[in-house]
Amino acid sequence: MVQIPDHLTSETWIKQVFSSAEARKGGVVKRQVRDVERLAGRDAFLREIERRGFQAVQNGRHFVVFCNDLPLRRVRA
Repeated sequence: MVQIPDHLTSETWIKQVFSSAEARKGGVVKRQVRDVERLAGRDAFLREIERRGFQAVQNGRHFVVFCNDLPLRRVRA
């Protein structure tokens, strides 16, 4: 397993995720569940999503975060 650098705190990692260009413009970011749990902790990550008024889903091994407050609608072909 890769060692986490000392300077990378959970708060720093969360800030980096939500300061990405895609997140800032109200887009979608995707992160692996294992990375979230290892680098920030699931609870801290989900609290930050809630604090920002965003929504997220988990599909398999990924969290998909919708960086806006627009309604979600599941679509089918």
